Amino acid sequence: MTAPPGPWASAAEIAAAVSAGRVSARLVVEAALARIGACNPRLKAFTDITAERALSEADAVDTARAAGRPPGPLAGVPFAVKNLFDVEGLPTRAGSKINRDRSPAARDAVLVRRLEAAGAVLLGTLNMGEFAYDFTGENAHDGACRNPHDPARMAGGSSSGCGAATGGGLAPLSLGSDTNGSIRVPSSFCGIFGLKPTYGRLPRTGTFPFVDSLDHLGPFARSAADLALAYDALQGPDPGDHACADRPAEPVMPALEAGVSGLRIAIAGGWIAEQSGPQAQAAVGRAAAALGAVETVDLPGAAAGRAAAYLITNAESSAFHLESLRTRADDYDPDTRDRFLAGALLPAAWLVKAQRVRRWWLEQMREVFRRVDVILAPATPFPALEIGQKTVVLAGREVPARPNIGVLAQPFSCIGLPVATVPVFDPGALPIGVQLIAPPWREDLCLRAAHALEAAGFSAHSPAIRAAPEPR
Repeated sequence: MTAPPGPWASAAEIAAAVSAGRVSARLVVEAALARIGACNPRLKAFTDITAERALSEADAVDTARAAGRPPGPLAGVPFAVKNLFDVEGLPTRAGSKINRDRSPAARDAVLVRRLEAAGAVLLGTLNMGEFAYDFTGENAHDGACRNPHDPARMAGGSSSGCGAATGGGLAPLSLGSDTNGSIRVPSSFCGIFGLKPTYGRLPRTGTFPFVDSLDHLGPFARSAADLALAYDALQGPDPGDHACADRPAEPVMPALEAGVSGLRIAIAGGWIAEQSGPQAQAAVGRAAAALGAVETVDLPGAAAGRAAAYLITNAESSAFHLESLRTRADDYDPDTRDRFLAGALLPAAWLVKAQRVRRWWLEQMREVFRRVDVILAPATPFPALEIGQKTVVLAGREVPARPNIGVLAQPFSCIGLPVATVPVFDPGALPIGVQLIAPPWREDLCLRAAHALEAAGFSAHSPAIRAAPEPR
């Protein structure tokens, strides 16, 4: 057996090495656990490390390979999950103090089981914004999750641990959730790839909900190919989630190398461009040049779609939390609690109007997709902010930072479109991401464009992470 792959090895490289017997899954997992032990005290990415389980699963992969049984397309690949996924034996926290009192999960979430069936090995659960209602990653109960490129800055939320763990080389794959941008924001801030599939594509069975009509699950990775590899292993219907489409798996790996020749790719203009800071605009310009995109589309209704997403989020989430708000209000982070309370006071007429706007906005986008195949837009209006930063200048105005981090992601969550995020780096600058948005059920188009950008040099960088001292 050779030495285990380094922390920046791709999932595909690890699986190939384990499947060929060049390295054992146990060695891979031991190396990952050692890196977590060294770096997690600084990054605060993991909230639970399932070391004993991980080593047992790694041994099972090695046993299968030695017996001549196929170990799976993700053989020995370490992964971790946002702590709103059920993991057998652990309480499903969803980033909260309240849920620590829950009984441990009796069974793993469906997507955890699917990755393990493909040979992947679970390392543990990851930090997140409380109840997923957050874009910063500043958890009041588990500590602020920190950006691997600058630990004084946010990892982004609410899937903050996913961004930090995968961006920091602690886990080549991770699973998170995206309600209003919680896959795309950490991907952008931490300089990695992320995929928010079409609403209803991946089952949410065995996860703690935030907003039922907006919640999506999806993978993070350090390459487009790894994203596609994980996504193919996750696909398929499941009756446990009422919103999951009864639609067979549609693998994207076979088409990944098809490139963008023949694809009509347009740049989001209008309100989207107006809400983008200079680095976000520059990132889109570089990506557009690499993809040969010259057309701009206005996307009328994006601002209204974002407003609808806000109202729906507030109303649905507060209804779910009413009992806990009555009985355990002091156990919430005050910022989260106050947003839930505000949602509980919204007039019903506003929610009805928001749902009408949502349907109208989807029809507007369907018309746009008659003319284009993929839309290119910034993932966040700016790179990662400093931890604790309360305001930011956006479109010439000083605005609250927390709600505006996801301003460019929310319109596309509201209507459930598939979106891939690709990192853009400039020398000496923090990363920022671009979104590749496609029509419903066309994740293949997002990922083809993402892979083409990666081939053109848009890739995840490897930050140097020191084990100590703790940042300010």
